[in-house]
Amino acid sequence: MENGETPGKPDAKQDGKHAEAVLPASDAPPAARVRNGWLVMLSVIAVLYALHWSAPVLIPIMLGVLISYAFSPIVNSMERWHIHRAIGSALVVLGLLGGTGWLVYSLSDEAVSVLESLPQAAQKFRKQLNSERGAGTAAIENVQKAATELENAATDAAPAASAAAARGVTRVQIEKPKVDIQSLVWTSTLGAFTFLGQLVTVLFLAFFLMAAGNKFRRKIMNITGTRLSEKKVTIEVLNEITQQIQRYLLVQIFTSALVGVTSWLAFKAIGLENAAIWGIAAGVLNSVPYFGPVIVSCGIALVAFVQFGTFGMAIWAAGIALLITSIEGFLLTPWLIGRASRINAVVVFTCVIVGGWLWGAWGLLLAVPVVMIVKSICDRVEDLKSVGELLGD
Repeated sequence: MENGETPGKPDAKQDGKHAEAVLPASDAPPAARVRNGWLVMLSVIAVLYALHWSAPVLIPIMLGVLISYAFSPIVNSMERWHIHRAIGSALVVLGLLGGTGWLVYSLSDEAVSVLESLPQAAQKFRKQLNSERGAGTAAIENVQKAATELENAATDAAPAASAAAARGVTRVQIEKPKVDIQSLVWTSTLGAFTFLGQLVTVLFLAFFLMAAGNKFRRKIMNITGTRLSEKKVTIEVLNEITQQIQRYLLVQIFTSALVGVTSWLAFKAIGLENAAIWGIAAGVLNSVPYFGPVIVSCGIALVAFVQFGTFGMAIWAAGIALLITSIEGFLLTPWLIGRASRINAVVVFTCVIVGGWLWGAWGLLLAVPVVMIVKSICDRVEDLKSVGELLGD
């Protein structure tokens, strides 16, 4: 043997390198753990920036995907009745447009009435608050009068200002620019065309996805790997995502419609004006976890206070709205979705905040479906099961 090495005995240096290579992450040196932590943090920041920067592209794509998930069962049923998927998808999209257009047209008079009553309602609310403040208002007025007197005294004691005026210095007064109606109309028109363009994009994407059926699923399965185990995991992940998202969206549509109709009937029973508009608002905002019911309750309290003029009626109307959304959120929805599909409440709340920060109002609606997709993937991938456990209820 060369260099006096013993046969069959491994080199000490090589054995040490091998042992260091197979050390788990928890036994890694502190410097390596710090470096990995910084890499993870930088990766998260980069992903958040990419999501925020690409919002104009990602939001229509996500909306189109979710619409296709929600209404694919209808297209599948039509296909079983020997209706081509393209025709079924077109009928679904046309049905969505027609139903939304009819709803907007039928409620247009009530919506105009609500908009016309806003200035008067704000004035009535201000008068009511002024009458309730009483002594507090008088105290504030006294403070304002004292501040005015002090300002006048300071003006009289300023000889430099008077001397400057005597020397013929021109006094300049800055006036606020008037509202440019032409610019406002132009901006509103561009915003309307942008919204219509995004709406057309979303509907076309939903149509193509529903018409494609399982083609993309087969393509994804073919490119994930050649081994049967890899294809099996891919199929399980795709099926899990489809089932969870479809169940969540169908339950969300059903519960939002139920909350809207129930709220409309309840508001109409207590004599609230434009009850249909507020019922629709309750149903739509019910799709936003936590924040939606709070916004609806506060809005209904304000509307009831302005209409009836008493705090008791405002509290009663807000309590009705909060009771309806609470029964739906804590009893009906968890029972319909099932325990396997639930996400931790803390995770939902955090994701809704982050989604609203990234994508605004659309982020509030898309946060929960995106987290459900991530959870479905993590539950089926061995290395990510700990993340799925963290997201689960």
